[in-house]
Amino acid sequence: MNQIIVGLGERSYPIWIGERILSNIGVALNEVDFPKKVAVVTNPTVADLYCEQVIDALVASGRQVSIIRVPDGEAYKTLETVENIYDVLIERQFDRYCGIIALGGGVVGDMTGYAAATYLRGLPFVQIPTTLLSQVDSSVGGKTGVNHPRGKNLIGAFYQPMHVHIDVTALETLPKKEYVSGLAEVVKYGIMRDATFFHWLEEHREVLADRSADALTYAIMRSCQIKANVVENDEKEQGIRALLNLGHTFGHAVETLAGYGVIKHGEAVAIGMVLAARTSQKLKLCSIDDVERIVDLLCFFDLPVTPPDFTVTEYLNVMQRDKKVKDGVVRVVLNHGIGSAELHQLKDLEKMLGEFLT
Repeated sequence: MNQIIVGLGERSYPIWIGERILSNIGVALNEVDFPKKVAVVTNPTVADLYCEQVIDALVASGRQVSIIRVPDGEAYKTLETVENIYDVLIERQFDRYCGIIALGGGVVGDMTGYAAATYLRGLPFVQIPTTLLSQVDSSVGGKTGVNHPRGKNLIGAFYQPMHVHIDVTALETLPKKEYVSGLAEVVKYGIMRDATFFHWLEEHREVLADRSADALTYAIMRSCQIKANVVENDEKEQGIRALLNLGHTFGHAVETLAGYGVIKHGEAVAIGMVLAARTSQKLKLCSIDDVERIVDLLCFFDLPVTPPDFTVTEYLNVMQRDKKVKDGVVRVVLNHGIGSAELHQLKDLEKMLGEFLT
């Protein structure tokens, strides 16, 4: 079992990473003095696989456990679903001395975190992410929220968990499409922050595709460490944390236009990262060789690199609602070579998109 600390002063918290550590969740919660009355929010798919094991571990640690099941899929990441979570918490008389646990992927984690942040103005919560995407991204850093029909993650709050519990063996049951979606976010960390890690991913692409536990443990640890370092320096995304959104501005537009859940988040981010790389190359911020390396690695993992067929106007309309827009100007994260990135204002975005989408 490996441990990383997200250093945020009094709100610092540990990330545990290892193989077959779900049974240790009670021990982990005792170490952070987590409440004894808890609700586990999960979906039917994850519940069938892991809920019994988690409940047994929680009960063995002296906890009273309620289960809240939410529908499976990005289409249900809505305020209506969060209201249903509130209903159960109210019915079962949860107060400020109770806790909430997210058991599932990014959708479950984001909604549970938002419910925790807003119910009684804040309950302690814990993340047990079961998808690669949630293990390396959404479970760490305290971003919580839901989608709006006009844009992804437009409603939310920054609210940190008390503990993140990552069991690598949970990825054994993950469908391939979900698994490679998570690999897109892993690749993102190498592009925007760590050229050595990107090279390691290139060298270990085959064992990662085969889900080697050792390779996955390292990839998850490095991804979480990079994100923790960024969050420690910019928790509320006023500066460098925005760099974690490499590929996301265009990727979120892809998700919104296609319909939530039609194109996986990681697939959309992969498309967005390639568009960002081609934009960087056009602006002479990276070389054509850099672009080809990024495209080659994403394609090896069977991730899409070509935008779906929507008009420039449709893409722009959605991108104008992105959270990084400032004074009406879309700001996009662009890679500078491999291993570095910066936020750029693109006033001629319409012209640039027109060139790439035709």
